[in-house]
Amino acid sequence: MEERNVNRYDFDSDYTRTSLTLNKYMAQTFGWMFVGLMITFLLAAVLAMSGLVFVFYSNPYIPMVLLIAELIVVLAMSAGILNRSVGVTRMLFAVYSMLNGVVFSVYFVAYQVTNLIFIFGLTALFFGAFALYGRMTKTDLSRLRPLLFGGLIFLLIAGLLTMFIDFSSLERGICMVGIVVFLCFTAYDVQKIKANYEYFCGDEVMLQKASIYSALQLYLDFINLFLYLLRFLGRSRSSR
Repeated sequence: MEERNVNRYDFDSDYTRTSLTLNKYMAQTFGWMFVGLMITFLLAAVLAMSGLVFVFYSNPYIPMVLLIAELIVVLAMSAGILNRSVGVTRMLFAVYSMLNGVVFSVYFVAYQVTNLIFIFGLTALFFGAFALYGRMTKTDLSRLRPLLFGGLIFLLIAGLLTMFIDFSSLERGICMVGIVVFLCFTAYDVQKIKANYEYFCGDEVMLQKASIYSALQLYLDFINLFLYLLRFLGRSRSSR
């Protein structure tokens, strides 16, 4: 989606070409992100408490299948957004949230629930602070894009290398990089919501679809921030 100058209008402005104000549009986007998070964490808790998580992961190929399925859904949401209906876009977002719920059920087994609740609350606090910064700042955060994607590539490479090399001594450093990267991505993606609103203003259908797409980006920011905070601060059951 093309980015525009996001500081051109105030956040409480009302565009004459649409009945949806920017504040309502942002609230709608965060609402969809919240729905996705609730689907993921509630499904994960149910699978863990019912013991179904062990049924799912009794097959060693399940993690790979889930990863491929998530990639397919994300690519499907990103591609063809102009021709896809709002209902299908919402359905894909819900499907991705459910797939991630199956993945996250493992964490409800590996960690104490109280620990997960604490990390979730901490994630929400940090996420909210940087989301508010992204909403209010007059600085053009698009200039951070090269650094953010560079940090993302670093995290991906580090994640792949840890599959073959013992990086336990660098674990906390990698987690700190991940926390900083996804906090900055949060502010960046919140500011992009305003750019999308300006760009698609006048097309209610595209605004709805762009809202779900932005909700997915914020959802991924929250999830990744949660995971890095969990790795940085959490104590697994096996370490007790």
